[in-house]
Amino acid sequence: MKIAQVCPRYSPDIGGVETDVKEISERLVLEGHEVEVITTDPSGKLKNKEIINGVKVTRFKSFAPGNAYYFAPQIYIYLKNHKYDVIHAHSYHALPALFAALSERNKKFVFSPYYHRGGHTPFRNLLHKPYKFLGKMIFSRADAVICISEYEKGLIESDFNVAEKTIKIQNGINLSEFENLKSQKNENKDKILLYVGRLEEYKGVQYIIQSLPELQDFRLRIVGKGPYEKELRDIAERLEVGERIEWLKGISRKELLECYADADIFLMLSSHEAYGITVAEALASGTPCVVAKGSALDEFVDGINCIGIEKPTTKEKVIKVLQGMEMGRKQNNSGKEKGLLDWKDVVDKIGEIYVKK
Repeated sequence: MKIAQVCPRYSPDIGGVETDVKEISERLVLEGHEVEVITTDPSGKLKNKEIINGVKVTRFKSFAPGNAYYFAPQIYIYLKNHKYDVIHAHSYHALPALFAALSERNKKFVFSPYYHRGGHTPFRNLLHKPYKFLGKMIFSRADAVICISEYEKGLIESDFNVAEKTIKIQNGINLSEFENLKSQKNENKDKILLYVGRLEEYKGVQYIIQSLPELQDFRLRIVGKGPYEKELRDIAERLEVGERIEWLKGISRKELLECYADADIFLMLSSHEAYGITVAEALASGTPCVVAKGSALDEFVDGINCIGIEKPTTKEKVIKVLQGMEMGRKQNNSGKEKGLLDWKDVVDKIGEIYVKK
């Protein structure tokens, strides 16, 4: 099959959607399909066309104020002028999916929304209300809607009345990467708190930093970049905990896996998540997790491997949970025993949707 994957951003950019599209696309290529990722590049610094691990990547310049929206109507024109067996659009919260929906004609159209109802800022949240009219059109044109959690599935069915189209296929991870993963950290060193993801206010990293003055035995390792980094660094400087924070970006996959293995506790205090792939990877590495409740992250909470913090998140709640947790690995059961899927399983399920009449 000839398959178009349409998304706001793609590798080398990092993030949940970017990871999903990359994993799906490269595995489809290995299965013999012709895959083209059609995406945007607001920076104008990446190649317009290139092939990455067998995947053809086509990028269009876009207008993306505050790393949002990714307005690139050229995607609509491009898709109209090319033939595909399947168009798979990703992310309700950016405009490329709308352009893909408008362009589809006599093609299978699959939609992965990564939907969490609201925007990440008051301004974006305000724009969500008029945008919902356009969003309804995307859902109406989709032949199938792939949801990555029961939480997301419930929101979509409630807001768009498309229960007959929704299919839950949770995100995958590369389970084999975690089979023999072991910590290299010296047990006598300070305990390590870990966050992996974009640096946005809604991700809640500020609550971890604010808790550090009361957690003298802990250091914080932050892996990621984003528009909220300066504010986070200012908070750390004001609280005089900057020397206990390590800021990492642009690291290799091997280095990221080592970060998971060396961490004593992984934290994801985001208020908006349709799944939480970094939580899944931390759990697969054997690292206990702390998450903010109120989104799809709830589905990881079991009181043993993953502890949930009730809304609203505060530094006091973070301190209380971390001080009450036992250090050390709690169990070594495999990722599959924790309900995690391998990417191969995910792609097999998605492939069934592509060919279904």
